[in-house]
Amino acid sequence: MSYPEGAVVVVSGLPGSGKSTLLRRWSGVAPVVDPRASHVACEAVMPAWLPYAVYRPWARIRHFRRLRVEVRSGGALLVHDCGSRAWMRRWLSWTAGRRGRELHLVLLDVGAAEALAGQRARARWASRRVFARHHRGLARLVGALSLHGPAAVREAASVVLLDRVSRERLTTVEFTPRPVERDPR
Repeated sequence: MSYPEGAVVVVSGLPGSGKSTLLRRWSGVAPVVDPRASHVACEAVMPAWLPYAVYRPWARIRHFRRLRVEVRSGGALLVHDCGSRAWMRRWLSWTAGRRGRELHLVLLDVGAAEALAGQRARARWASRRVFARHHRGLARLVGALSLHGPAAVREAASVVLLDRVSRERLTTVEFTPRPVERDPR
């Protein structure tokens, strides 16, 4: 896949759908902002007995700060996002747009059973409540896309829907410079 230079590409899907795997494949061409990195960084400095729920707000603030810095940096960016929060896409689009950059959405639509199998394979689980919340949010998004097409996600310059097979076949992403417009004189 090819995106304009400086684009912000958001990869969304259910927990276990393959977002991290896809982003690892693509990470050589642009920085990746993944909330898991903030979770792990916070976990490393917290006592082992302290549950994540206690320091989750700190991890989220850390993630949003990193996201804000990266979006403002101006280069191409890959963002790991659950996709169930439309406000996050709107904020990313608005922030990127202020710098003349576009937001693009890649949505992994692999279904709940496939995503749960992905969680089993990596031995890392989202709670039932969290998974259900993400599932509802993504179902709304996919439903809106099926009714209205890409116009359902007005904040995105493009929307690509990938199933399990196309996710596996899509091995690279590139960011290409925009053609220079010549003066017609």
